[in-house]
Amino acid sequence: MLMPRIIPCLDVRHGRVVKGVRFQELIDSGDPVALAAEYARDGADEIVWLDIVATVEDLALSLSLIQAARRELAIPLTVGGGIRSIRHVEELLAHGADKISINSYALQHPEILPEIARRWGSQCLVIAVDAKREDDHFQVYSHGGRIRTERELGQWLRQAETLGAGEFLLTSMDRDGTQAGYDLEMLAYARQHVARPIIASGGAGRVQDLADAIGHGQSAVLLASILHQRQITVGGIKAELAAQGVAVRWPL
Repeated sequence: MLMPRIIPCLDVRHGRVVKGVRFQELIDSGDPVALAAEYARDGADEIVWLDIVATVEDLALSLSLIQAARRELAIPLTVGGGIRSIRHVEELLAHGADKISINSYALQHPEILPEIARRWGSQCLVIAVDAKREDDHFQVYSHGGRIRTERELGQWLRQAETLGAGEFLLTSMDRDGTQAGYDLEMLAYARQHVARPIIASGGAGRVQDLADAIGHGQSAVLLASILHQRQITVGGIKAELAAQGVAVRWPL
């Protein structure tokens, strides 16, 4: 079994890292290039960079920042936000992304997924999914959680995997930014439907939350608030996990 990955997330808006609670009340958390470099030095296994307001006008800014971050990193960089074409994927990869994360456009145009997988391999394709609990099921949302889709979580995960997804970034909208722990029930439900790796996202507030998710079979955990707020470092997290007997990847 592969050791779990500890992955800081940078939600980027107009060139700055922001973070809120349940996708609302966003506050400035710093410069994305500087934070990416800091987290990498401290032992992050990967960086996820999501442009949460990506538009055509923001493209040049986003690409220049991603290129600057790439020069600072020796670890994998996943970039997402606003991907609407194969050309956009090409530009992100050319400017330093190792993997691309696609969310809303894939829901509207799933035919793009096998094309990406064919050209660059499934390992390059991360499907980001924002979902929330509704009665007895989990519903998928798009456009930064603003639009309710007709897709149920398990159904969409299965379809995306069939179309070539190599990995899933699953965010619990109910837990995002709350620091109340990952939605282990949602993660377990998702795990029943796909074989590809799932990155747990939404709710990390203490090291025990990461340990719980890893203990329930997650191969990767995403976190943001507790790092941006300087509650703990990536190195501190790995040290505490190791003390609990969790195998972690240490920087070389």
